[in-house]
Amino acid sequence: MRDDSFTDRVPTAPEHRALAEAVGWRHAFAWDAMPASLAASPGGVVAHHGDEVVGMGRLVGDGVFYFYVQDVAVHPDHQGRGLGSEILRRLVDQVDALAPPRGFVGLFAAGSSATLYARHGFAVHEGMTGMFRVVPDRPR
Repeated sequence: MRDDSFTDRVPTAPEHRALAEAVGWRHAFAWDAMPASLAASPGGVVAHHGDEVVGMGRLVGDGVFYFYVQDVAVHPDHQGRGLGSEILRRLVDQVDALAPPRGFVGLFAAGSSATLYARHGFAVHEGMTGMFRVVPDRPR
């Protein structure tokens, strides 16, 4: 991480899209809705390598008690150097500064990312099942 730096802010819509597409999430978002979604985020982190944005992560939720870690992504050319771990650490620090005791931080882990999240204290809890629903495509 020698030439890397981090800024505690939500990525811009162009930064978010460039990184999302770089990691294969081109079809995961309604791009016209992303500026409003990003603006509603209570926190975020952007990783830089020199002047280039190479990683991101953000928080979603009510900004008080409920938080979800969302859109943690590191450009493939910069993966494996600890950037994702530092992004996640900084997001957790932001939640710790905002949330009261017993605040809730959730996330969905895809593929091999579960090990990253486990190293930062996230775990599957007995008696709880994470579930989700995706809104179907419809004409706008």
